[in-house]
Amino acid sequence: MYLDEMLQKEFLKEIIQKLGISPRDLLRTGESAYKENNLKDSNILDEEIINFMIEYPKLIERPIYVKGSKAIVGRPPENVLKII
Repeated sequence: MYLDEMLQKEFLKEIIQKLGISPRDLLRTGESAYKENNLKDSNILDEEIINFMIEYPKLIERPIYVKGSKAIVGRPPENVLKII
């Protein structure tokens, strides 16, 4: 879904809030877009990180499981058990 349809910024912010992490914590650091855009630079603001995730959705760690007001990254898969 997220690769076929552009993510909405507010939706992504809501997921990050439910995860209780910073946008940077949701980045996949092994992706070429991470390296090509020098996203390891700690001076890049959260809003900019979110914009990069919208432009390059493969940067987003996945899968993400959402239940009500909580969310968790399903890596490892056992993480999901924490909120079900």
